[in-house]
Amino acid sequence: MRVTKGLQLVAGTALLALAVAACGGGSGTQKDGAAGGGETPVRMKIGEPQKLFYPGDTTETEGSEVLAAIFAPLVKYDENKKPVEDVAESITTTDNKVWTVKLKPGFTWHNGEPLIAQNYVDAWNFAANQDNGQRSSYFFGRVDGYKDVAPGEGKTPTSKTMRGLKAVDDTTFEVTLTDPFSQFKTMLGYTAFYPLPKAAFNPSGKVTEEFAKKPIGQGLFQIDKPYNKGTDATIDLTRFDKYPGTKPSFTKLQFKVYTSAETSYNDLRAGNLDIQDQLPASAIATAKAELGDRYLDQPDAGIGYIGFPLKSNKEFQNAKVREAVSMAIDRKTIAETVFSGTRAPADDFINPAIDGYTQGACKACVYDPTKAKQLYTEANGPKKLELGYNNDGGHKEWVEAVANNVRAALGVEVVVKPFEKFGNILDDLDAEKYTGMFRIGWAVDYPSPENYLTPLFSTGAIGGGGSNHSRYSNPEFDKLVAKGDTAATPEEGIEFYKQASAILNKDLPYIPVYFYRLNSAFSQHVKGVKIDLLNHVVWTAVTKTSGS
Repeated sequence: MRVTKGLQLVAGTALLALAVAACGGGSGTQKDGAAGGGETPVRMKIGEPQKLFYPGDTTETEGSEVLAAIFAPLVKYDENKKPVEDVAESITTTDNKVWTVKLKPGFTWHNGEPLIAQNYVDAWNFAANQDNGQRSSYFFGRVDGYKDVAPGEGKTPTSKTMRGLKAVDDTTFEVTLTDPFSQFKTMLGYTAFYPLPKAAFNPSGKVTEEFAKKPIGQGLFQIDKPYNKGTDATIDLTRFDKYPGTKPSFTKLQFKVYTSAETSYNDLRAGNLDIQDQLPASAIATAKAELGDRYLDQPDAGIGYIGFPLKSNKEFQNAKVREAVSMAIDRKTIAETVFSGTRAPADDFINPAIDGYTQGACKACVYDPTKAKQLYTEANGPKKLELGYNNDGGHKEWVEAVANNVRAALGVEVVVKPFEKFGNILDDLDAEKYTGMFRIGWAVDYPSPENYLTPLFSTGAIGGGGSNHSRYSNPEFDKLVAKGDTAATPEEGIEFYKQASAILNKDLPYIPVYFYRLNSAFSQHVKGVKIDLLNHVVWTAVTKTSGS
């Protein structure tokens, strides 16, 4: 359920009345220093994580990138987007309802304790319990007994554990779902399903803030010192040499926190930063010529949206208003001009990289300013609109392009509102303090069409669980997703997910604007940089160049 702050863009044109963004601003160049020693680390740009490092409370790209270096998942994904065992030795079922997970031997926590099955049971029970306020709680909604730990707003949990979770022995645990779910194994590469060591919990069973500042994992790297959110400019890690699988060739890793994509790109060009996984507005058009093989352009499974806070702003509750705004957006020109062709106009709520995509499904995604004006007038749409975006992701140009389109087509005032950090706009949406339209993105958590539907648009994903920032709820949509979930195979479920997506294409709680491509770059100090399906750097592929 990783909501993205990324999706940086190229400079705009006179057609869209955009100004080229100037480089600079934000956090400024930060001092490097070695991460916990004399060695220069491999340095990667991130924005400030929204939360501290609770795996069950991390649903955005920045914190997810850090946690992926510290923890190892039960499964990863192959080139065919199929789950393959990683920490898991096997994940088996005979009925898609009762699943048995066996762990590989040799994994230990960074504090030396062995990884055991009970670590998963404890972590998942904590993440699911609504009293703990973990945003990923909803991902455990299919486990038998979830309603006992998360009965809903205004209700008190009757249990601290789900009866569907049971450690059979130190290397085996069993998961019983309330209904069959053919894609359960596919989910298990997601951040929410990481385990937690005994050291994470205090005597009352709560994960401590001390742990969340300096989490103990069982993955490739261990964190060197506590991270103080809002203060620290770097997050420093050291390779965990007792990791039983393939280890990175370098020993120090540093995440550098920036509030400006332009500043970080200038640091990369100057050799003061090594990896930037999305380039800023001023970079993409010239990056290939300047960086050569150090510029990466690859397909991505993400979607960029404009969202509507349906609960907190009644002006958006008329579907004609949302449809009109959608038809006012010239996606093709934005993709070709603002993004220099590195994005594709979106026409569905499922990305083409994942099975279940339907070309042309979103009829309101076709640019038609005349029809847009007609619909908006019929709906008596508001005379003034606000469109919020996060300034640390480099979104200014394309958001302003959308605003200009809407102004011209609908004849209304559109105010563009920048938020300094992605976490700020998410916090205000969660609290229902921000009531304007908002820029949002989605980076796939696991390769299933269901992942574009349940976390963002299901009724159960409203509030503490999920990322349903629009507060959209449609019982027919929920039923179709449930039918897809309980299908005998993932392939059979796709048809139901496509039908659910068709409802979204009609209701438009969000407006799909573009499908991502990943435009990344790295410095002359490293090579072999690869970024996986979940938009995480593959650290075992990265090597330092000689002399760095």
